Amino acid sequence: MSNLPCWSRNGVGARRLAALAIALSLVSGAVAKGWSPKSPIVRGDGTAIGWVRVKVLPGGLMVHLEAKGLPPGELGVHVHSVGRCDGPDFTSAGPHWNPTGKQHGRLNPLGRHEGDLGDLWVDSNGSTRMDMIPPADGHFISPFDADGAALVIHAQRDDERTDPSGNSGARIACAVLQAAK
Repeated sequence: MSNLPCWSRNGVGARRLAALAIALSLVSGAVAKGWSPKSPIVRGDGTAIGWVRVKVLPGGLMVHLEAKGLPPGELGVHVHSVGRCDGPDFTSAGPHWNPTGKQHGRLNPLGRHEGDLGDLWVDSNGSTRMDMIPPADGHFISPFDADGAALVIHAQRDDERTDPSGNSGARIACAVLQAAK
């Protein structure tokens, strides 16, 4: 199991409460202030399996996603540097978003780069509904540059230390992220 404190599954009470507030604000379907519109999460064959919304905060990217049809367990999830999700392997999304040139992983002494989001927990039915709240660790560079950004779900757990992708395996789902309007 991941040691990441930011996912609601393992969060501290205040983080769970914040995640619940975020989720409740998103359930209505309305775009809450500062949140992006819903971006579809797709498999390599183009089948939509869920959606994601993001919000840029001073300390990082806040993420809310819901998906079905994923393999159960912990799966690495990262922000990639290009806003493209061409199947079947999503290499069009480019490498992890890493504007500061750090290595990968929260446990890597030369990391954590901006695209590191840790692990996503998927239940035994292949469903997930997660909120990621970034650590308030200072300056943050937005991924919404000229070529955009994508959220990529990988086939395996992120080990949080191996560069460049935490040994998280193949890219199995992708969403082109949109900036808030």
